[in-house]
Amino acid sequence: MPVAVLDGIATRYRTVGEGPPLLMFSPGGFDSSLDNWTSFGRYRDLGFVDAFAGEYTCVVFDRRESGQSGGRVERLAWPAYARQALALLDHLGIDAAHTMGGCVGCSTAAALAVAAPDRVRSTVLFSPAGGPRYRMAQHRRFVRHLAYVAEHGLPAVVDLAQSTTAGFSADPRVGPWAAPLRTDEAFAKAYAALDPARYDLLVTGSVRGLFDRDTVPGVEPEELMSCDVPALIVPGQDASHAPSAARYLQECLPVHEYWDVPVAEQTAATAPARVLEFLRERDR
Repeated sequence: MPVAVLDGIATRYRTVGEGPPLLMFSPGGFDSSLDNWTSFGRYRDLGFVDAFAGEYTCVVFDRRESGQSGGRVERLAWPAYARQALALLDHLGIDAAHTMGGCVGCSTAAALAVAAPDRVRSTVLFSPAGGPRYRMAQHRRFVRHLAYVAEHGLPAVVDLAQSTTAGFSADPRVGPWAAPLRTDEAFAKAYAALDPARYDLLVTGSVRGLFDRDTVPGVEPEELMSCDVPALIVPGQDASHAPSAARYLQECLPVHEYWDVPVAEQTAATAPARVLEFLRERDR
């Protein structure tokens, strides 16, 4: 599978199908690998990539610090995730693409639409992550990681990450850089030698910036309200994908369609078909 170095960070990606490009932001929180479109939660059953590949070139990739992609120890922020996506479009020679986010991928899809609207033909925001319980869960995850660092040190985080396959979402102790700690020995060595006090500040700043609201994290509402990229919004309905998150996007985005269908009715037969209907209309 190809790997591109984007802004100094190795990014694993894959293209599937033929037709207009569709850049897909993976679900899975801090474990947002391209494999999640076919193996994670209900996405395993919805079959989006296979359903789209007959009409679109699906571009799937491991978000930085996920899967087989690399990372950099710096304050994590939504604009950085959007820059990775923009750099991947540049690498592939794609002037403009449709985009689709699943779960937390919706936040990056929205961030890209705001940052580079000329590069985004439309966006599908499927089951956006958000809501008060989601925010609280994310903050607890970072607190548990920093508590482990304070008690055991950063070298112990490296050892733990390399002894298990669990990601940050499954085991907060391994932290948000678990994936590159496993795949890049030079990265792991540098990580273990970081100053713990500075690391604490960096991680604390990351969680405050990433999850600072009880709606969809990421783009400011005023920026969403100024975004003219057409959007299809599909609600989720659980503690991490609160219906209020999708309604927030509905309220903010001026050009949108809202598929008001319960999750139980978002099936392998109906969900890909609804997304394809939306995409085809944009291509007419």
